[in-house]
Amino acid sequence: MSKVILLLIGSNVFMTVAWYGHLKLRWLEGRPVFAAILISWGIAFFEYCLQVPANRLGYINEHLTGYQLKVIQEVITLLVFIVFAWLVLKERLTWNYAASFGCIILAVYFATAFRPPA
Repeated sequence: MSKVILLLIGSNVFMTVAWYGHLKLRWLEGRPVFAAILISWGIAFFEYCLQVPANRLGYINEHLTGYQLKVIQEVITLLVFIVFAWLVLKERLTWNYAASFGCIILAVYFATAFRPPA
């Protein structure tokens, strides 16, 4: 499963930059929103190049369910975003966000700890 996790982390780095990078990164400063959309689509292409293989490997080789893959992916998305928000957006993680993220992390436990009936 480590290969799946690494692919998901990589894909989420690209997606986070695509979705939120234009808010602070200088390469889009002063450009119209349409330019931000096109550049974000270009960045998101690389996200798909990692996300699709991660899901295929997880589903076919690791026998994870679609639900399990989605919940794992969401937690990775949050963890990548926390680092991005701290380093790039210069935003602090407050207790209420940490608590809400903790609830989502619990979802991974509930999604993966119990095998669905065959």
